[in-house]
Amino acid sequence: MDTWQRRTLMYLVGLVGIILGYALAYDYGMTAFEDDPREFLHSLQIVVETFTTTGFGSDAPWESTGMRLLVIVMDVTGVALIFLALPVLLFPLFEEAMATTTPTALEDEVDDHVVICQFTPRGETLVTELESWDVDYVIVEPDGDRANDLYEEGYHVIHADPQSVEGLEGARLTGARALVADASDQVNTSIVLTAREVDEDVRTVSVVKEPDRAKYHDLAGADTVLSPRRLLGERLASKVTTGVSTTLGDSIEVGEDFDIAELPIHRGSDLVGKTLAESDIREETGVNIIGAWFRGQFVSPPSPGAELDGSTVLLASGTGRQLERLKSRTLSSVRGFRRGETVIVGYGEVGRTIADDLTDANVPYTVLDQVEKDNVDVVGDATEPDDLRAAGVESARTVILALSEDTDTEFATLVVRDLNPEVEVIARAEETENVTKMYRAGVDYVLSLATVSGRMLASTILEDENVLSMDQQVEIIRTDAGQLAGTALGEANVRSRTGCTVLAVERDGTVLTDLGPGVRIQHGDSVVIAGTDAGVTRFKRLF
Repeated sequence: MDTWQRRTLMYLVGLVGIILGYALAYDYGMTAFEDDPREFLHSLQIVVETFTTTGFGSDAPWESTGMRLLVIVMDVTGVALIFLALPVLLFPLFEEAMATTTPTALEDEVDDHVVICQFTPRGETLVTELESWDVDYVIVEPDGDRANDLYEEGYHVIHADPQSVEGLEGARLTGARALVADASDQVNTSIVLTAREVDEDVRTVSVVKEPDRAKYHDLAGADTVLSPRRLLGERLASKVTTGVSTTLGDSIEVGEDFDIAELPIHRGSDLVGKTLAESDIREETGVNIIGAWFRGQFVSPPSPGAELDGSTVLLASGTGRQLERLKSRTLSSVRGFRRGETVIVGYGEVGRTIADDLTDANVPYTVLDQVEKDNVDVVGDATEPDDLRAAGVESARTVILALSEDTDTEFATLVVRDLNPEVEVIARAEETENVTKMYRAGVDYVLSLATVSGRMLASTILEDENVLSMDQQVEIIRTDAGQLAGTALGEANVRSRTGCTVLAVERDGTVLTDLGPGVRIQHGDSVVIAGTDAGVTRFKRLF
């Protein structure tokens, strides 16, 4: 019995009880107060006529005060019951008739699609990536309300249990490109086991939250087990370790002597406070700045008047030597190290990964966590000033907030900024939607777990599509020239029409990087482009 049926039954039972109660009261009152006895059936008829307003008053007038009051109360009760029936019975019927019903199985024939079991913030990033590559997907969501919300928002979703054979068969798992299990560790292993029962050969990708449980995902039969928190920790640590590393860091190789690299600007760099035009980056290093993140927002191409600060991350292209010259300018001019210079706040999986990477880079650090455990130097609360002081925040150069709750990260940022206005604050965000708030609170550099893990999934599933960047807010992809063939770059106006930048052209095994407006794309060429998800989608739609 659903909610509406139960509510209707309760209303009818209550209505019958009230009518019988008033009938008994009316029958008694006519005898006791009016000295005019009535049959009970007649009294019942009077009450029904009064409640339905179809003919009350046949016994009027009443002489006694008691009967007059009873009739008044009976009249009011009847009207109240009529109005009560509208929200209790009729309105829900209209809502149910007009509501969108999420399907429980795919109705259309699909093939080579991705089955996403349960929808999370990282699933949103994955869906965006899949759509940019025109890869079909279906979300299997067991929560009915959540499934309806997703369906109304335009997602391809079915309301089914991903742990059941019926649910995965409804998602047409047989013939799917891959299955992504993205719930809790226990549920994920159950989903993988069920997937193996439906289709032994389907590729399964399972997201592990607790790395020490990864082996159980393997035992369940998962082809790939991903640990997004470990990757997030490595990326956050690289913001510190690139300051002393002798290597360029993460870069994407386009040609033998042409790379694309992400280079964060450190707070002590001489670039801070200058506009892109004033920095003379192009003149002094020879690189091309093809994009930049300003407080978490990616701009491509950035305006010459855009001001650089400690939260700016440059996306540059050039030779290895050119990028090394730019890297030297993004770092602090003087970087002396002392114990406690870097403070890690939070020692979960992300915090431990950061600590391991800092240890490998010989960067000293202090760890603050609310639970006493090995390698924790200070036990305390990340939002308490005294505990942060004890960890050395007032004299630290960098504070890395590796907390699991975004509200705690936001508050801790405010406290850290109050204790040390000049400190560099690096933070993780659990939800992408909170990144802007963290920058507003004073964080210099933020990475969202949802974004990192979503692109990590996309990179794993779309490995044949040359998705070269998996944890940024910009894609760098290698794709066929398509309708660009036979067109000069200056005529195509790729940047103004799509927001993407053509970085290189691959032709007969040769990579062309010196691209002027007169370069003409030929049939069979591949192009390397950079742009946001929306920009890449526009590029693929047009070309």
